[in-house]
Amino acid sequence: MKLDAAWLSEPPLGDLLAILDRDGEQARVVGGAVRNTLLGLPHGDIDVATTAPPQEVTRRAEAAGFKAVPTGFDHGTVTVVIEGRPFEVTTLREDVETFGRHATVKFGRDWERDAERRDFTMNALSLSADGTVHDYVGGLPDLRARHVRFIGDAGTRIREDYLRILRFFRFHAYYGEGHPDADGLHAAIVMRGGLEQLSRERVRMELMKLMVAPHAVPALAVMAEAGLLGPVLGGVPYLASFSNMVKVEAACGLEADVTRRLGALGVWIAEDAERLWQRLRLSNAEHERLSAMSARWWRAHPEIGADAARRLIYRIGPEHFIARALLAWSRSGATAHDDAWRALATLPGRWSASAFPLKAADFIARGVEKGPVLGAALSRAEETWIVEGFPMEPKALSEIINDALGG
Repeated sequence: MKLDAAWLSEPPLGDLLAILDRDGEQARVVGGAVRNTLLGLPHGDIDVATTAPPQEVTRRAEAAGFKAVPTGFDHGTVTVVIEGRPFEVTTLREDVETFGRHATVKFGRDWERDAERRDFTMNALSLSADGTVHDYVGGLPDLRARHVRFIGDAGTRIREDYLRILRFFRFHAYYGEGHPDADGLHAAIVMRGGLEQLSRERVRMELMKLMVAPHAVPALAVMAEAGLLGPVLGGVPYLASFSNMVKVEAACGLEADVTRRLGALGVWIAEDAERLWQRLRLSNAEHERLSAMSARWWRAHPEIGADAARRLIYRIGPEHFIARALLAWSRSGATAHDDAWRALATLPGRWSASAFPLKAADFIARGVEKGPVLGAALSRAEETWIVEGFPMEPKALSEIINDALGG
């Protein structure tokens, strides 16, 4: 079939294909860009496959004035940078021996053999510069059916890289419909022990992508039923809370936030945040956000009143407040259409506290010397300022200073 994709001929991609797809060599766009275009989605990053060996790719790129970076030269990948835009160009390959991520490959010229070594049928489509779609493994009918299916034997594909278990569910959450492919699901369950061989960073990457997918809720539910989600998290998954978090984010007009969703899925107490930090190699910022969510989230409730809510916003910051309020809402039993909960969670968008107006100089002018006494007086004054509703009038601030000094 022919695909009408104007972006194929537009620079800089058109320029790249022009130098690679000639003089006895072929080049095609492969993978996600082809899949997404056929689904009517933005094509995203564009990867190119070619019959030319990496040395020839480098020679042609540099002759055309492009930058060639040997990002994976031994495995046939050269990143060609044109006008600041990078394109991964990979020579066709065949597996000689497969053992996880460290497969032994040889370069080839057979497009069908190259397609057969990929993971899912919908990811093995390739697109020539003239718009011709090439399908060697049944990817087109699977794409039309929104069916995520391993190429060939599912177990064989998983043994080549156990991360494909998580990719199977992630791709189903993005592009699949209905129940996951039965053979793929069976193979994932049988071979789930292989997940322990994966680096924590790779597991984190796939899980984070999965949690913001359009159909993340049913995909995670199947993973939990299959005994796959608990081992990934290292603890109990709270699926109802995750599902509700998706709903309340939407009710508040908020974009999907992966850290918030991870908190809903896997954090109940502070120890859960610590475990996920280590298990998934989260960043310090992600760990801080999860810890803030876990801190007495059950006390966040519309009944605390606006004054208490404002004090909490000032103490922990608007971002942490929103996350904690949404987490509490997701576990409250209230619907995503509850006006009181929505008003609480969106309060930081309507109110923000001014910076604490009193400075050390205000106390030094009253005779307080620098040191611990000054610091303690400032702390007492700030606490009083918060409790009294963040006043800014000079008279009120003077009285706060007097109280802090015991006057």
